[in-house]
Amino acid sequence: MTKEYNLTIDGQKIIAQEGTSILDAALENDIFIPHLCHHPDLKPEGACRLCGVEIDGGRMVMSCLSTVGEGIDVKTDSSEIRQARTIAMELLIADHHMDCLACAAANDCALLDISAYLGIQPDRLERLRPSDKGLPIDESNPFFQFDPNKCVVCGICVRTCNEIVGLGALGFINRGFKTVIGTFGNKPFTESICESCGECVVRCPVGALAPKTPKFAAREVQTTCVYCGVGCGIYLGVAGDKIVNVRADRERPTNEGSLCVKGRYGFNFINHPDRLTKPLIKKDGEFVEAEWDEALELIASKFVQSKGDKFAALASAKCTNEENYLIQKFTRAVMETNTVDHCARL
Repeated sequence: MTKEYNLTIDGQKIIAQEGTSILDAALENDIFIPHLCHHPDLKPEGACRLCGVEIDGGRMVMSCLSTVGEGIDVKTDSSEIRQARTIAMELLIADHHMDCLACAAANDCALLDISAYLGIQPDRLERLRPSDKGLPIDESNPFFQFDPNKCVVCGICVRTCNEIVGLGALGFINRGFKTVIGTFGNKPFTESICESCGECVVRCPVGALAPKTPKFAAREVQTTCVYCGVGCGIYLGVAGDKIVNVRADRERPTNEGSLCVKGRYGFNFINHPDRLTKPLIKKDGEFVEAEWDEALELIASKFVQSKGDKFAALASAKCTNEENYLIQKFTRAVMETNTVDHCARL
């Protein structure tokens, strides 16, 4: 049985399980603590230095790296804490390109949210020397782009590629003020081992990693990805009568919030003008549209004529294991032939 601790955060008494970080315990109880480098899917890093809190009357710790304990008293805001956070944020903003209106993350940027929470004032930023690094934007990937000028070097993308994807396509390059995120040899994404899964993109707290053509949905539809038999849960973002984006379903046990490149970015075929929306039947040497009842009756008659060695079945890797089982069972038991093949390519 997991042990539970009683603690107090900003005067609010809460209960948290053993091993839970103070930051997670606060967020689970709707107590906001600023953070940039923390993500629930990843191991805590403590890199951004924004989630500092005071414990038991004055000792400041990083809440993402400190676990709960019995009877501890946590204060998330004080003059000392606010001063430390403000300085850290000002340094981040001074080294950040501020073209927010043209940024794909403008409506969901943690940097803007925390800046507003801390009340960062423009006159304070004028004291700091702005960055003039002007690093080139990597637009080589067909699905997303990387703007190092907007990167806050939180390391979420690096940890995502290591801990979740297991690929290690990204890493830290250089040291000190010149540290940047990049691929091996700082080459373009298309020349690296990146698989374009987009896991780093969806976790980036700013606009450094962002879709090339960000489009916002009016509504979402919960469904299942059709690219293979895994059955990943997805939400299709719909605007009008078109699908404009895809996000993973974190509650689906098959993928738990992760997607491959095809599941995340391969949805344009749905709205393609060449996509078939009705079955086609060949008449007088040409394919013509038909209703489903007519097509199914034709298929059934052809099955009767082809029973035995004249029949062959082709299964698909896009089907589930259960569907492929039914295909081979139908072929052997009903069509009386063992001629079953498959295509394991997606």
